[in-house]
Amino acid sequence: MATTAAAAVLFFSVVLILASPLVAASASAAGQAQELLLSFRASLKDTSGALSTWSPSTPYCNWSHITCTGGGAVSVALSLQGLGLSGDIAAEPLCRVPGLVALSLASNSFNQTVPLQLSRCASLVSLNLSSAAFWGPLPDQLAMLASLTSLDLSGNDIEGQVPPGLAALRGLEVLDLGAPRLSGVLHPALFRNLTRLHFLDLSNNQFLESELPPELGEMGGLRWLFLQGSGFTSAIPETLLQLEQLEFLDLSMNGLTGALPPAFGHNFRKLLSLDLSQNGFSGPFPKEIDKCVMLQRFQVQGNGFTGELPAGLWSLPDLRVIRAENNRFSGRLPELPTGVSRLEQVQVDNNSFSGGIPQSIGLVRTMYRFSASLNQLNGSLPASLCDSPAMSIINVSRNSLSGAIPEFRNCKRLVSLSLSGNALTGSIPASLGGPPVLADIHVSSNGLTGAIPAELQSLKLALLNVSPSTHLTGRVPPSLVSGALPAVFLEGNPGLCGAGLRNDGCDAPPLRNHQGLALAATVAALATGVTLLAVGALAVCRRLHGDTSSSSSSSNSKLVLFHPIKITGDELLAALRRDKNVIGRGPFGETYLIELQDGQRVAVKRLISSGKQTFRAVKNEMKILAKIRHRNIAKMLGFCYRHADGEVSVIHEHLRMGSLHDLIRAPKFTLGWNDRLRIAIGVAQGLVYLHHDYAPRLLHRDLKSSNVLLGDELEPKVTGFGVDRVVGEEAYRASLRSDLNYGCYIAPEVSCTKKPTHLMDVYSFGVILLELITGRPAEQPASDGSVDIVRWVWRRANVADGAAQILDAGISRTAQQGMRAALELALRCTSVMPDQRPAMDEVVRSLQLLYPPHPSPSPAPFTGVALGP
Repeated sequence: MATTAAAAVLFFSVVLILASPLVAASASAAGQAQELLLSFRASLKDTSGALSTWSPSTPYCNWSHITCTGGGAVSVALSLQGLGLSGDIAAEPLCRVPGLVALSLASNSFNQTVPLQLSRCASLVSLNLSSAAFWGPLPDQLAMLASLTSLDLSGNDIEGQVPPGLAALRGLEVLDLGAPRLSGVLHPALFRNLTRLHFLDLSNNQFLESELPPELGEMGGLRWLFLQGSGFTSAIPETLLQLEQLEFLDLSMNGLTGALPPAFGHNFRKLLSLDLSQNGFSGPFPKEIDKCVMLQRFQVQGNGFTGELPAGLWSLPDLRVIRAENNRFSGRLPELPTGVSRLEQVQVDNNSFSGGIPQSIGLVRTMYRFSASLNQLNGSLPASLCDSPAMSIINVSRNSLSGAIPEFRNCKRLVSLSLSGNALTGSIPASLGGPPVLADIHVSSNGLTGAIPAELQSLKLALLNVSPSTHLTGRVPPSLVSGALPAVFLEGNPGLCGAGLRNDGCDAPPLRNHQGLALAATVAALATGVTLLAVGALAVCRRLHGDTSSSSSSSNSKLVLFHPIKITGDELLAALRRDKNVIGRGPFGETYLIELQDGQRVAVKRLISSGKQTFRAVKNEMKILAKIRHRNIAKMLGFCYRHADGEVSVIHEHLRMGSLHDLIRAPKFTLGWNDRLRIAIGVAQGLVYLHHDYAPRLLHRDLKSSNVLLGDELEPKVTGFGVDRVVGEEAYRASLRSDLNYGCYIAPEVSCTKKPTHLMDVYSFGVILLELITGRPAEQPASDGSVDIVRWVWRRANVADGAAQILDAGISRTAQQGMRAALELALRCTSVMPDQRPAMDEVVRSLQLLYPPHPSPSPAPFTGVALGP
């Protein structure tokens, strides 16, 4: 035993002696890696302190955002995603870190070209640079990363051609180039060589000029293929049908044409989502689609498909969504297998479907939306139409339906009901006052009789439309005409009476009516007089207060400039005393135009209601806003803070052409449609940058045409963003409530929700788009008494040939198809229900498809609000 123990001691001693150089070498490598990483960190601007744990006294594998795996040869993964980093990336020391296999710099604000030295990170397996404010061309040198299996450059401003050399990355499994501004023709080798790809995203590259490449069929392992909105043309090649592993296929919003291959769908046994929408496909849809037994989403809207929708499609066991609106499909809608169907959404508007509404629609327990407007459906409304516990939206307007409106008693979640433009008779059932969340009722252009039920007063209605061509009578429930609703359309029913209507007295004799009108006019005149006196007094007080404040010396204020402009604090304060410099007034104060010593002009927005934020808090917020760089966002040049009352004046660039608001209000607004569309696209792109690409993500919250500036080539720049961050939420909301002139830009839900969302900005953008389509200022009074452009448009949207009244008559008729498509989009953006509005990135894609306008043998019919999703 002693001999054995001695031998063991000797063995371990030898091992330790032999291993000591290896341990020393390992320690040396760790020290080198630590030094290189610290050198890399020194090149970054880390304002949030996210990398504060990176210290020489701690092993780098214990630092935040670093993961080490393996034993002797350590593999290093560095994930710096969404940390608000900026600065110059020191790629040279980073690429010398031993074992660096994964690098993510995504969702930061580097604002530079892709560093060429990243090509020296030879051991990289995964590189993620998405949404990090990179711009410029896609470097050829990335082809040197021979070990790369995943490359993500999406969400940046990368432009130019895709280097054919990337085809050398034969080991790539994931390639995401979605949302850059790539252009030119894609080299066939990119598809022929990258046969190991299972994820390919080239979406939203609208400047590409390629046919759909037949070489796609050689990517046998492809599971996710996203090519939407990228200018692809031609028909779908037969070779695409070889992709038997496909799970997601999105070819939407391209210029694809022709009929689908007859066997389309036969091999797609694993396909979960199919999107062919917004192309130029024609002919019947192949019946082989019923072989896609795992399909969940079927989207083919906005094409020219004809014939019946394949019967087998409706009974697919996992299908959730059918969107086939705006085609030429015909035939009958089939009954659904109610016990097993998982359908949630069926939209087949603007086709030629005939026959009755399937009785089973409301019996599918998962169904929350059924929309089949603008077809040739006939017969009566099924009494079970909204028996589904999930049913929220029903739209069967502009068909040939007849009979009475059923007593819908089980519509617990119904939000919107559209029955307009049919041949329905009888009365509006009182049971419509029962659904607790019903906000939208359209029953216009029918043969309805009787009174408007008083029970509707219990609803929190956003829109009620019973005009024209109905025969309703009796007193309108008072709360429905109180002015609290965004839109109540009662015209065309002379038998209706009540306050605010032509027949306002119901049973009162005519003389009394005139006396009542006279009394009302007198009271209104007195009220107007008192209001004017109050407003005048308030203006005088503000003027006096403003003069006193402006006389403060610059020692009580602090000027912070983010860009070198020639102005001092004294000059700025002096300019703010001159009324002649005022170019606009809004809820937060005046905007001044100031000419600097070198002739440059800047705009200064004086935030009177600043909420008394501290200088430090204001500076931190302004620094975030000043880092924004986008061609459609106005530069934030600096700000001035007044210590006495916390008043902030924001300095930003001013463009020679002034604002879109000024242009629209000019005596002759003669801008062509393509120019208007270009302005809309630019504004939308600016909002997408704020909502999705900038870190931290921002909401505008004060978007209106006066906050859209125009450059020499009518390139728009959005300004006025982020005011809520500077003045504080309480002061921001208080100022909005006091703003009567621009209330039409504000989404209806703002007053009843505490948390702002990007969909509120979408609403404001929709108002601007309506201004461009109609040529009317958003707040201009109309002959029908409406001031809000949204009300003015929606009152005409469901009227026969309403588009003729809405579209700017000064625009050439050749542009009307594009204008009608833009009008549909604007109506979706200004929907009273936020969840019906599209996100801004979808808005951009939709608008880009209209520029330049696609030729068409004849203008498409205006489909009104019925087509909004």
